[in-house]
Amino acid sequence: MAKLIFEHNNEEIDLPENSPIAEACEDAGVPFACTEGVCGTCVIEIKDGKDNLTAPTQEEEDFLGEGTCDERLACQCRIKCGNVKISF
Repeated sequence: MAKLIFEHNNEEIDLPENSPIAEACEDAGVPFACTEGVCGTCVIEIKDGKDNLTAPTQEEEDFLGEGTCDERLACQCRIKCGNVKISF
């Protein structure tokens, strides 16, 4: 199991390894609009554990810029393993 941690309230959500984080983020209050990586509504900041997420998608690189890893689009991220702490 992997763990997604929300910095604003220290809530911890257990997720299966290699699963999307979008639903857990939406349940925690991250705003969503298109869910396709185009609008950028769901930008989150990775506070800790960025290596435990999958590599940025092409949609993320197009929106956030290539090589950006501290900000991600929650609709595009998958948690590979370990702990990831985010803020929004």
